[in-house]
This record gives sequence, C-alpha cells and structure tokens, in this order.
Amino acid sequence: MNYRHAFHAGNFADVVKHTILTRILAYLMRKDAGFRVIDTHAGVGLYDLLGDEAGRTGEWREGIARLMVAKLCSADAELIAPYLAAVNAQNAQGELRYYPGSPFIARHMLRAQDRLMALELHPADAEALKENFAGDIQTRITQLDGWAAMGTHLPPKEKRGLVLVDPPFEIKGEFERMVQALAKAHARWPGGIYAFWYPIKDPKDVSAYVDSLRASGITKILRLELTIRAPSFPPRLHGTGMIVVNPPFVLEGEMRKLLPKLAEVLSDEGRGRYHIEWVRGES
Repeated sequence: MNYRHAFHAGNFADVVKHTILTRILAYLMRKDAGFRVIDTHAGVGLYDLLGDEAGRTGEWREGIARLMVAKLCSADAELIAPYLAAVNAQNAQGELRYYPGSPFIARHMLRAQDRLMALELHPADAEALKENFAGDIQTRITQLDGWAAMGTHLPPKEKRGLVLVDPPFEIKGEFERMVQALAKAHARWPGGIYAFWYPIKDPKDVSAYVDSLRASGITKILRLELTIRAPSFPPRLHGTGMIVVNPPFVLEGEMRKLLPKLAEVLSDEGRGRYHIEWVRGES
C-alpha cells in the first residue's frame, strides 16, 4: 500500500497514532529536563483537508471530524485534550480545515528546553517541511532516509525522548525493516522510547511482525491496535497499530480508557474493536 501522509491526513489511523503520540509527550513533560523527538518519516507537517490529496480521499471525515464532535466523558476529554489542542491551534477560525502531522503536533507541545528533529526523504515534501518550520530554532529539518537516523542520530544529547517511526509502506519489507531498525537503535539507546506505527490490512503480516518483535529479545514492548471493520479479501486497510517500546508506565492504563471510546467513535455503527497486549514485558 502507499500510505503517503497527504492522502490520509486526519483519518482514523492518524487519530489513534497522534493520540498515543501526545500521551507519550505529556508523560515526558512531567520532568523539567529537556527531551528530543525524532520523527523519522515526517511528511510535510501540515495538511489542507480540502486540498488535492486529502480532499480526494476525504478520509478525515471519518477520522478527526468525528472526534471533534464526539461527546466524551471528563476523563476521556482530559486525556484527549493535548491532541485536540494541537489540531485547534491550526484552525483559528474554529472550522476544521488544516490537519497537523506528527512534527506539528510534537512541536506544539514542546517546551523551551525540548527539541524536534524531523526527517523526510521525499524531496518535495522535505522542502515543504523546511518551509513550514522556517526560523524555528528548536526544530531541525533534514532531507534524509529516516531509517538512517536509527543508528547515526542515536542517542540524542538530551538522553531522554521519543523516536517516532511512521513509514509510508510504499515498498515491501517495511515490517521487517522496522524490526531491524529497532534492534539497531535499541542497541545504541536502550533507554529511549520508540513508537512504530503500522497499518492493519492482512492479519498474517501483523502476526509475523509481532512474532519477530517477540523473538528479538527486547523487553517492554506494548502493542496497541484499533480496527474499524472486519478483515476483507482482497485485504484493505481496516485497522491501525502502534508498537511502543519502553512505554511510559501510565500509557497502558490511559489507552485502556481511550481506545474503547475511539473504537466507538471512529467505526461505523460503533463496531470498532481494540487490542492491548504486552508483546514482551519486563525481563
């Protein structure tokens, strides 16, 4: 599949992915010490939902548009607030038009002592990303294959932070590449938080991916998934997943509160499902 960000901005997968992202960042902000976010496949950063790409698919109407009008209990609303604040910051007129990708969401939450490194290989997207962050001294934009950052850019000097890996799945082998990249990165920076997004189309591919993670020997791996429909043949995108390595100790509990509600809001007739498990816990 081709999951280039612009075509799918604000869809159900983005809602889940970026909710998890903001909860991880909220945890990192509990300490005064600075941290670094490394976004390996950053895209352009900001998307016009009525533009050519996102407007062509309209997937955001079943994603962020639904969440914006959903009725949430106070506990859920509190947990989702940082994410919605980042979205609202790009829509000053109160009408949903622009959607912030992961680098914009992360940048919205950063404090003065925190830093963002955003990498993008696609030439046009990398140039757009640089323009979107022009003059921002807390953000470093680099046109680079994000997989390379899993070795040469780790560990960051802050020794605290998150590596977000959100590949477009344009070519075969991305699941295998994620396992290999994690092994390489974890060897260099075992204490870092790593978040790997993946699409759920063929359950067999996901099962093989999880089995490879389990066999890697790396501990503290949390699996978070949400599906909005049953699998189909031929396979089509029906779910979204995140693997979080060294997750904040509060993340599992937060997701057990949020994922059931997101499954209800983002799926047709509230028939969504969610799955939470430890691929590997403590050693």
